[in-house]
Amino acid sequence: MSRFMTISLERRGVSCVAQLLDKDAPRTCAAVWQSLPHAGPAHHAKYARNEVYTMVERFVDQPLGLENPTVTPIPGDVVFFDFHGGMLDRDFKEEKGLESLPGVIDLAIFYGRNNILLNGDVGWVPGNVYATIVEGLPAMAEACNDVWRSGSVGERLVYQRLDD
Repeated sequence: MSRFMTISLERRGVSCVAQLLDKDAPRTCAAVWQSLPHAGPAHHAKYARNEVYTMVERFVDQPLGLENPTVTPIPGDVVFFDFHGGMLDRDFKEEKGLESLPGVIDLAIFYGRNNILLNGDVGWVPGNVYATIVEGLPAMAEACNDVWRSGSVGERLVYQRLDD
């Protein structure tokens, strides 16, 4: 049976529906599903291109490892990254208010083409594609692009179960 979640840009009042990819990323889907809901400040990527993400406290005890990984996400991909504390530089952690955490989970959505997960400091940054947006991508893409153009201050990215 398929599982679904809503992903929203709270201030902009826009939501989409994503289907979990349980067959492709079972560990990641289970960990995310069990820990929902999640919400946090929305950020737009600087280098990956068409990505909006939030960082939340780690909700896994052990690293999940790679499953259904990508470094070139496509529009509609919902991606999980697990960053240990040493991977994020001090300035970035301070800017995002994460300096006291040993690591974070990055929950991201990709809304356009030509994305590449390459960090100048550490190289390739593969993420686990654990869901795909099946409803509302055009409106979400427009809102995500507005986060890029108008800014993310005050915006929150919210992940919730969509229960039948």
